[in-house]
Amino acid sequence: MRQSRIVFAGKLPIGGGSKISVQSMLNIPSTDIDGSVRQAIELEQAGCDIIRAAIPDMDAVQLIPAIKNAVHIPLVADIHFDYRLALEAVAAGIDKIRINPGNIGSDDRVKAVADACRQKNIPIRIGVNSGSLEKEILAKYGSPTPQALVESALYHTSLLEKFDFTDIVISIKSSNVDTMIKAYELAADNCDYPLHLGVTEAGTERMGLIKSAIGIGSLLQRGIGDTIRVSLTADPVKEVSAGFDILKALDLNKSGIQFVSCPTCGRTRIDLIGIANEVEKRLVGCKKDIKVAVMGCVVNGPGEAREADIGIAGGDGVGLLFKKGQIICKVPENELIDSLMQEIDKL
Repeated sequence: MRQSRIVFAGKLPIGGGSKISVQSMLNIPSTDIDGSVRQAIELEQAGCDIIRAAIPDMDAVQLIPAIKNAVHIPLVADIHFDYRLALEAVAAGIDKIRINPGNIGSDDRVKAVADACRQKNIPIRIGVNSGSLEKEILAKYGSPTPQALVESALYHTSLLEKFDFTDIVISIKSSNVDTMIKAYELAADNCDYPLHLGVTEAGTERMGLIKSAIGIGSLLQRGIGDTIRVSLTADPVKEVSAGFDILKALDLNKSGIQFVSCPTCGRTRIDLIGIANEVEKRLVGCKKDIKVAVMGCVVNGPGEAREADIGIAGGDGVGLLFKKGQIICKVPENELIDSLMQEIDKL
């Protein structure tokens, strides 16, 4: 397990062995303040730990107090090139800033941002990706290699370190999963800053989930990573769900339902796919720390899912309700889901 230093976005700790936080980003146009606020509220209700908003111009700074007044989780200002936007975001009460110091100009501008953030204990996330590499670094390595990405990230951190600013989070993203994994591994070996994991431009919901699960999941499994964002060309709420699903799959988040179901086979005699989908749908929002199983076969179901706190297994027009592998009773197929939900309510 990699031990990183700790920074705070508002009151939320990032790194230092604290809980891995799940992030998402607003995708409503920055000109639509009411719509952005509504989406921020939806993300908080979905369990999002940190929200990021693009601040492309001075008018967009108005988003900060509007969102901060509506939600109770940290807000990050995503800023490119204009250091004045960072200073205005700090003055407006932002909790964290995403900016690359090497892109904002002279040392006095970098110092101004570092000093403003230090004064209010605001961390800075440095974010590099395959498309943002400096010309010199790209020429040195010939392509956006993991080494090139890490060298770029450490270059940007050095610009802040020059002014004794070390409340830094680093992200090193690539749309290539293998490059992303190797870059984060290298960064983990070369600094102790918290790492923000993500596969950039991962794609639509289907492929983006697969690429993110591989990239983010494999790093977390080895103890690398302190906060995550699953980037999807989809509703940001789905990014939050995907992030928590990755954490649950690795037993890194034990809050809420863990759901397991079998893939079906020729022994299946009930509509297992429909039942599994309906059970999963009904369990959305359930905060109980339990494992629920939906199995298709009464022969193997209870045994294979004996670690589940509660579960059902299908038969020929009838099903079994079981706890920890022990059968409780037989239930008609059309009552199976309701019976399961009633037992979950009792737990």
